Amino acid sequence: MELVVRKSDLLRELQFFQGIVERKNTIPILANVLIEAKNDEVQLLATDLEVALRSKCPATVSKSGSLTVPAKKLYEIVKSLTDTDIRIAEEKGAVKVAADRFDSRIQTLPREDFPTLPESGGEPGVMLPASALKEMIGKTQFAITGEDTRYFLNGALFVLGSAAMSLVATDGHRLALVSAPRDGKGEKQIEDVKAILPKKTLGELARLLAESNDDVRYERGENHLFFDVGGRRLISRMIDGQFPAYERVIPKGNDTHIEFERDRLTNAVKRVALLSNERSRAVKFLIDKGKVEVASSSPEVGEAKETLPVEYSGASLQICFNAQYVIDFLSAVATDVVSLDLKDEVSQAVMKPVGAEGYEYTYVIMPMRV
Repeated sequence: MELVVRKSDLLRELQFFQGIVERKNTIPILANVLIEAKNDEVQLLATDLEVALRSKCPATVSKSGSLTVPAKKLYEIVKSLTDTDIRIAEEKGAVKVAADRFDSRIQTLPREDFPTLPESGGEPGVMLPASALKEMIGKTQFAITGEDTRYFLNGALFVLGSAAMSLVATDGHRLALVSAPRDGKGEKQIEDVKAILPKKTLGELARLLAESNDDVRYERGENHLFFDVGGRRLISRMIDGQFPAYERVIPKGNDTHIEFERDRLTNAVKRVALLSNERSRAVKFLIDKGKVEVASSSPEVGEAKETLPVEYSGASLQICFNAQYVIDFLSAVATDVVSLDLKDEVSQAVMKPVGAEGYEYTYVIMPMRV
């Protein structure tokens, strides 16, 4: 195999693979990117067996073929070069990467060792609005648990209907649900189709969406999901499991309603949390007529409080939250005003953006007992 490619073209594609390949992997070939050259383009492919990405860029191919190269090392080399043409060629069990006066040989692994990736079944895909999908990921991703033994919580539930789509994530202490309209005209009518997307898939999808405003073509296979974004294809294994019945978690009878200026509440919680218990990150909301006092205390550190004026005339109430959970929500919304709906100090509270966002966003947060 032999080809010449512009540094800027190759670098743009290689950066998308850095989150896919794993540095520490028991299967060495998974640290490599598969390069296939033919006609006037080079195709790139990488996978960790859960998530895979396929992309391409223009190239001058003098000899067709395919080979594998360590993805991180190739990226670092290409990134370090000046903006010029790069020559890549196969050379006796190694890959030659050269540009201007720079010359290198990188050890390779057999192309035959690279795993075969699933192909979509050829069913007609559906189109998803890119801007809405980007927003949905940003508003739910942080609520996915990191390492829960309940593996179905290590992803977000994607619910696709003809007129709307939703994304739901929970770690057992909070739940983020966002729904956005979509135009399913011309498609076969579908009831809500559900799939659990791994956390890593959402991260990689968000990265692709940041580079493209084109609508996303979405296809579902037997065990995999396929997203075509801006000329690149993301393939994801579905998490096999039963996602919790999230509708039951959203409380219906929260009759205490308070609205806050988002920026003011964000800054107050951040400041007060500086003197909260480092492990629990607990902050109290002391709600009274016309005001909410945000407070924290820690025997080892000290205490802090800040008073926020609000329109409220009900009975006094206090509730305690993990400060980071509150900040995560406030950072994800764009409206100037947010609401907090409560029932009492031990039941789930609901936070929502107030005003037009174009999305329906509900954030359920469990209170802490301190």
